[in-house]
Amino acid sequence: MTLGQLSAFVLVARLGSVTAAARALGVSEPAVSQALGALRQHHDDKLLVRTREGMTLTAGGRRLLPIASQMVSLGADAEAAVREAKGVAEELRVVVASTIAEFVANPLLEAFGRKSGGPVDFSAGLAKTAEMPVLVGNRLADAALGPRLDDADLDSVPIFRGTLVAVGSPRRDRAGSPSTWPWLVDPSGTDEKSDTAVLLRKLAIPDERVRVFANQTAAWSAAASGLGVSVAVEHLVAPQLRRRELVVVPTRATPMPVYWHVTTASRDRCSVVASSLRHFLGTPVAMQIMRSPGSGVPPSRFRPPVFVTIWS
Repeated sequence: MTLGQLSAFVLVARLGSVTAAARALGVSEPAVSQALGALRQHHDDKLLVRTREGMTLTAGGRRLLPIASQMVSLGADAEAAVREAKGVAEELRVVVASTIAEFVANPLLEAFGRKSGGPVDFSAGLAKTAEMPVLVGNRLADAALGPRLDDADLDSVPIFRGTLVAVGSPRRDRAGSPSTWPWLVDPSGTDEKSDTAVLLRKLAIPDERVRVFANQTAAWSAAASGLGVSVAVEHLVAPQLRRRELVVVPTRATPMPVYWHVTTASRDRCSVVASSLRHFLGTPVAMQIMRSPGSGVPPSRFRPPVFVTIWS
């Protein structure tokens, strides 16, 4: 029985599927299935069984889950302690919402590394809102940047306020109601708890009118060419608005206020580096980075959010 196998089990149990666990771990589904199979064999118990409602814990699985969560968390503490004793750079693993990933996460974390006073080995990766509390709560990530996460065991603090707007080509007339327009969104449009998804629901946009692009910039480019209407955080799309490549399209639900949060484990369980990040995000330097709509780093350039070996 290894920490990697326990991590796979915890994520499948908490997220409800092998697919979601594999995405969160940054590995293939067969790798998660093999890790789960090895743990089942070790305990001679299925631990998780598939039902019509999804993955359901057996009696043994229910007993194992809280213990496995503690062991995974202690494993993170142990790794951090050894790194500190060896004088190795602190490791900071952050999961981020797609828009933050594309535009501000990389420069934000690089600035934090320069200001931290010591070497920090940071990595950032995309996660859906439902995955974030599981990853942070089980110490598979140190912090999350994105929506507020309502979990009693986590500390979620607002760090930035923005405004969500609809944007489209200035050369395209939009007749009819927003529910009849083509909507061009980044991957956050598939995350039911994201700000983009909330806006689409407020406007009663049917699924067949939504087209998902690889990132926000690609969606804006398609909107600028007249293929439809996109969603944007206003200060991030400001350069395109100034150049008149895009214009703000009025709707009954916009402008819509949005808030970015940093979420870590509760203060008594929070790692030193995560606590330092939370403090840094309230500084003028961090505010300026989040406010400036400079060129971003595509999510594909990001390293996986979590590094877990589950073969051993």
